[in-house]
Amino acid sequence: MQILKSHKTINDPLSSLRFVRFMVTNCRAVVLPRFGGPEVLQLRSNVQVPDLKPNELLVRTRAVSINPLDTRMRSGYGRSLFEPLLPLILGRDISGEVAAVGASVRSLTVGQEVFGALHPTAIRGTYADYAILSEDELTPKPVSLSHVEASAIPFAALTAWRALKSTARISEGQRLLVLGGGGAVGFAAIQFAVVVGCQVTTTCGSKSIDRLLAAGAEQAVDYTAENIELAIRGKFDAVLDTIGGPETERLGINFLKRGGHYMTLHGEAASLADQYGLTVGLPVATAVLMKKRIQYWYSHGIEYSYTYMRADAEGLDEIRRLSDAGKLKIPIDKTFPITQVKEAHEAKDKRLIPGKVVLEFD
Repeated sequence: MQILKSHKTINDPLSSLRFVRFMVTNCRAVVLPRFGGPEVLQLRSNVQVPDLKPNELLVRTRAVSINPLDTRMRSGYGRSLFEPLLPLILGRDISGEVAAVGASVRSLTVGQEVFGALHPTAIRGTYADYAILSEDELTPKPVSLSHVEASAIPFAALTAWRALKSTARISEGQRLLVLGGGGAVGFAAIQFAVVVGCQVTTTCGSKSIDRLLAAGAEQAVDYTAENIELAIRGKFDAVLDTIGGPETERLGINFLKRGGHYMTLHGEAASLADQYGLTVGLPVATAVLMKKRIQYWYSHGIEYSYTYMRADAEGLDEIRRLSDAGKLKIPIDKTFPITQVKEAHEAKDKRLIPGKVVLEFD
């Protein structure tokens, strides 16, 4: 890692010191030179760090979590978009300290502990000693959490936040069904809904039942042992489907009230673009989405949406507040040093570790 001489940046006509910036020119990072299994990941010691744009911050990474998107991208998901941009740096979540700020950044300062997440299509991710994020992708780290604990939260929580707050606009007294509540997004959604005052039902594996009930779900149905259609009673105002596929889509749609919202994490844009290329695949994916929206509106009177994470400064600040208050937690099953990133990805691929895995930086 190379660090050039620090210099002062002046903020006002009276020349009061606003921050000290350390210009990092290169650093250690995990690089994805081609798609494949965990063996393709390369920990390189001299990866270039781009110059900051005015709205960006340089973050000294302390911990990052592995999301399903990381392992899927490594295996070739989104190939049509990402292959021309190889090599990539994986990683979305981050917790660390601000090392430098762009000229227009006002809400955060050098030395401040922060956490946040990059957009799903970012090509320079957080598996690096120094990561670059925009101001609206970061917020102060919850003071009650360690960097490891904090790094597990933002990407999953922001995905759930967008579905429930921006799309379904859930409110007190409504009923929410989470298909697949045992994962990080589903678990975050349950906790958000409980805070709002919703009645929550979820499906999950047997090992997750006690945890989801403790988080406030009124009913947790073991999909491996029970008939979901018989076990769950009544209709719902919103359904969040974290599993995806024809069967959970059918279940979710049929459990909705008229005027309700069905939201799936598994949109078809990337898979269709990979299959047919960007030029054909993206228009086809748009047509498929529009067809489903029209079809389900006329057949069931419901709204159908793909949902995905995006930067949301207000949402991230609320996530920080709830995390500090102990009302939002993402449990961590295991941590690995960044030097063992291949082993961590292999464990996730083989499903040896069902829950969150975090990579720590020294």
